[in-house]
Amino acid sequence: MKSVLLIGMGKFGQALGEKLMGIGDEVMIVDKDEDVINALAPRYTNALIANCMNADSLQQMDIPSFNVCVVAIGDDFQSSLEITSILKDLGAKYVVSRADTDIQRKFLFRVGADDVVYPNKDIAEKLAVKLNSGNVFDYIEVDNTYSIFEIAVPARWNGRTLVDANPRGKYGLNVLLIKKGKDIVPSPGANYVFEAGDHILVFGETEKILAFANKKS
Repeated sequence: MKSVLLIGMGKFGQALGEKLMGIGDEVMIVDKDEDVINALAPRYTNALIANCMNADSLQQMDIPSFNVCVVAIGDDFQSSLEITSILKDLGAKYVVSRADTDIQRKFLFRVGADDVVYPNKDIAEKLAVKLNSGNVFDYIEVDNTYSIFEIAVPARWNGRTLVDANPRGKYGLNVLLIKKGKDIVPSPGANYVFEAGDHILVFGETEKILAFANKKS
């Protein structure tokens, strides 16, 4: 579970917020539009009407206490740029900002954004999953229950064979292939020995895979 500050509740912000809440995160939403906040507030952990270009307003939110701050503003790039910069100045641990063009992306990185995404529902859902585990590198949702994930092999598996780690029996993970840098090991055998840096492509129930990915190494 992550603590997320979500600034800007347009379509992208709402799609991301709903996915984060569905995963079980604590999400505080912020927007300068009173009507938007009043309509959405009951569904979130906390909600605030505020103009986040005001550094004093952001300072009162205890920015360092959030695991992730997301700037999802889409109709005012200048605001997005300034808010991203202020968040980093206030000690934000990790800032993800929205961009509509490659030029905007470059400027957001220059003022301190840790990650920059382009707005659409699919990206919002993938971002929500990624933010909840540093071990998740990509995922494809097959349906409401099952997904395919690319995740880092936990350190505790290093030097162990596939049959010994038993991902299917212990965690419900079906290993489809193993990525070793640029190389791929398709349908690895039971005696495959895991090494540091290996990634596995697994199929299974989304909740089970996320639970596994979020376990400490």
